[in-house]
Amino acid sequence: MNTADRIHNLEHWGDTHHPMWLDIIRIALGVFFLIKGVQFLNNMSAFITELGGTFSWNAFALMMISHVVVFAHLVGGLFLALGLFTRVACIIQIPILIGALLFLANNRTALEPYSQWVVTLVALLLTVFFLIEGNGPLSVERYFDEKPKAPRKPVQHT
Repeated sequence: MNTADRIHNLEHWGDTHHPMWLDIIRIALGVFFLIKGVQFLNNMSAFITELGGTFSWNAFALMMISHVVVFAHLVGGLFLALGLFTRVACIIQIPILIGALLFLANNRTALEPYSQWVVTLVALLLTVFFLIEGNGPLSVERYFDEKPKAPRKPVQHT
């Protein structure tokens, strides 16, 4: 079995084994990413200062990274919440979440309850889960994927 067949089988399994309550979790994760994107946008200077204190990059690289994170969280969160291009939205989020985990690992409070590290880890695990699972019945993509039903043939009376 080649890679394309495995991916197709994985997508088919995700589409046929998706309970509706998982869509509520997917929508909540998308809203979480949207909120994080807005928070990063509102606190862009603090985010850049924090990154600049940890990494020795030039100002242009820090600005680009911060804008990519904001854009990915806003667009990816919207797509994830709507169930539109769900797997693509997850692929976009995964490198950012891994980077956040590595960035937050230097923090001494990383393993305390309700720390940002734990929240980021849960978001990463859910994102990987929805990368595999895909969207469900409560999604824009599923609405457009449904095939129109064939019209019924008129009954002929004899």
